[in-house]
Amino acid sequence: MAGMPEMAGDWKMAAMAKHMAYSSSRPLTPHDSVRAAYVINELRQAIGKYQNVKVAEADGYKMFAPEIKNQPQYHFTKGWNAVRNQFTFDPARPTSLLYKKNAQGDFVLIGAMYTASKRTSEEDLNARVPLSVAHWHRHINWCIPPRGQKDQWYQTRNGRPVFGPLGVATAEECKNAGGRFIPQAFGWMLHANTFAGNDLKSIWHDDHLMDHDHAMLGDAR
Repeated sequence: MAGMPEMAGDWKMAAMAKHMAYSSSRPLTPHDSVRAAYVINELRQAIGKYQNVKVAEADGYKMFAPEIKNQPQYHFTKGWNAVRNQFTFDPARPTSLLYKKNAQGDFVLIGAMYTASKRTSEEDLNARVPLSVAHWHRHINWCIPPRGQKDQWYQTRNGRPVFGPLGVATAEECKNAGGRFIPQAFGWMLHANTFAGNDLKSIWHDDHLMDHDHAMLGDAR
């Protein structure tokens, strides 16, 4: 209601929305369901061996942003996979593995992330994983700190971040903050909750928003 203070999480979701763009939806067909199930079955078989994170690290997967502690979801990325996925798609070749920590502090494999080039068309994205089942996303309108000033990532103004996925969202605001404006950061991304049962909606549910939010605002130690 007008005049009432924002709920604590509302401003974060509103800020995040300014920095996200999604692939368009398409009507679901039986063939799409079969294709999406095939992709997830191939992925499960390929990454099952990485239940032990040490096996993943030995195979070239490295934690993204290890300086950020207590992340709700950890990305372990394989650079060579990221390069190849710019041009071709293999269900058994994710760019990143996704882990969460259990109560004991151990990494638990929960899924994977596919990526594609910024220039990839929606037709090509649909050919990889049907757009009727999954929504690819991309990060847009980012303001980042000046070169050589990484410490500015945690700069706030009026209690809110200036830079990154919750920061200012226009070129003018970014210029006034002394940052660098990037219309699109990274390429297309798609999370797969690989072990969330057999329901396609649960598997391809887009739950990365709050995870990414908390990761960027987590404890940096």
